[in-house]
Amino acid sequence: MKILSANQLRTIDRSSGDTLTLMENAGTRVFETIEDRFENLDDLQVYILCGKGNTGGDGLVDACLLIEPGGTPHVFLFADEQGISPDAATNLGRLKALGEPPTIVLDETQWAEFGCEEEPSLVVDALLGTGLTRPVEGFYRAVIESLPECFPDATVLAVDIPSGLSADSGESIGCAVQADLTVTFTALKHCLVFPPAHKYAGDVIVADIGNLPELVLAPEHYLNLITPDLFPEVLHRRREDTHKGDYGKVLIVAGSRGKSGAAAMAGQAALRSGAGLVTVATPMSCVPIVAASMPELMTEPLDETSAGTIANASIAKLLEGKTVLGIGPGLGVDPQTQALIRLTLREASVPVVVDADGLNAFAAHAEELRSSGQRFVVITPHPGEMARLIERDTHYVNGNRIDVARDFAVRQQLYVVLKGFRTVVATPDGQVFINSTGNPGMATGGVGDVLTGMLTGILAQQNLGSFAERVLFAVYLHGLAGDLGAEEVGEESLVATDLFYYIGQAWEQIRE
Repeated sequence: MKILSANQLRTIDRSSGDTLTLMENAGTRVFETIEDRFENLDDLQVYILCGKGNTGGDGLVDACLLIEPGGTPHVFLFADEQGISPDAATNLGRLKALGEPPTIVLDETQWAEFGCEEEPSLVVDALLGTGLTRPVEGFYRAVIESLPECFPDATVLAVDIPSGLSADSGESIGCAVQADLTVTFTALKHCLVFPPAHKYAGDVIVADIGNLPELVLAPEHYLNLITPDLFPEVLHRRREDTHKGDYGKVLIVAGSRGKSGAAAMAGQAALRSGAGLVTVATPMSCVPIVAASMPELMTEPLDETSAGTIANASIAKLLEGKTVLGIGPGLGVDPQTQALIRLTLREASVPVVVDADGLNAFAAHAEELRSSGQRFVVITPHPGEMARLIERDTHYVNGNRIDVARDFAVRQQLYVVLKGFRTVVATPDGQVFINSTGNPGMATGGVGDVLTGMLTGILAQQNLGSFAERVLFAVYLHGLAGDLGAEEVGEESLVATDLFYYIGQAWEQIRE
């Protein structure tokens, strides 16, 4: 699902043909949402608050459609009739022809007199649209700020975006309408996806109003929301005549003295995600702990340093016959181990997922991460690890998450999974995907190790779609498992291993 800027949407609207038809379609989509959510429309008490622009015109269309079956919406126009947009004026004429002219409100006194007289069941916010770039002031601000007090029990439906938000920013630029539901058109806007502005939108419905699909899906529109339609192959169940070899052989290189749990969690997550066979290669002293964590895991003992980390020696033999390699969780930063990580990536001829201390090994060697041939590379940094890779500070990364992930993915021709709230996934061809699953309860140790395991386990299963589709699915599934776990045990009590027990349930929810 595309996330577009206000300027991109204006260009698409102009190129799609008749803007009046687009307005009529937008108002119709709002009416259909109301029709779907509320019963007895002829008795529904509705206030429709319309501004002077095209969003106000959408509200006027909605009013006409509510009147035609016998409803009596109360329409407020917060502008002089002579000052509204041409398309909105056309629909104002339609409304008058139905015998229901709007109440014109031009100042706070009139709003106090007319607006708060009764308590409607539904308030439709069609005041301001996607063109806002600075905080709302004056009369409109007073109207927006009055809504919670005037209509404390009403459902608020925002048209396109809640009034007061800037379409192109996740930041809250000033006061804004707190909506329960937003019907947005053609594509998502930044303010509906990114924090903290997204909290104003409530539930979001993306409605098609007739824009040409080839314009919306143009390659230069690179920002997307991860939705299950992006990985359709995961909806299919396994064939009956299969065996474990059909679902890939994973090698996890992880763990060190005191951090054997990271290796165990990554291995278990790969198995729980459906991989056929999983081997965990870990320092010799960690093998008993990893092996005892799950009998289905295979282990390989590796020589270790005096610090209990993996010594620098080729593991090329272990890579033979494997489908995917995951490397990094709990490895530590011993120089020998860091050298081993870089050597292993050079020797690998299969897709590699690099996480945690695996990434720290490339802090001064970022170019060595570059994908080559069939050795696709996926990196899963948190902001601090990403900052070390690009030699900037964490503040810079957090302030430029999309650009940082996209630039690095394109430059190094790999996949970047930049973790955090609204995890950013950037692909080598410059597309960026935002993940909507996940919750604050996942801010706990080991959750990243589980993600590494899930990525390797899902990437090993070539029946699940293209490589990019499998990356997106793993990220989405990881967050959804966390969401289901948090619903059951609470965000505060959620721990990384809880996710194992919700992966299957999350997969079924996607199928449903």
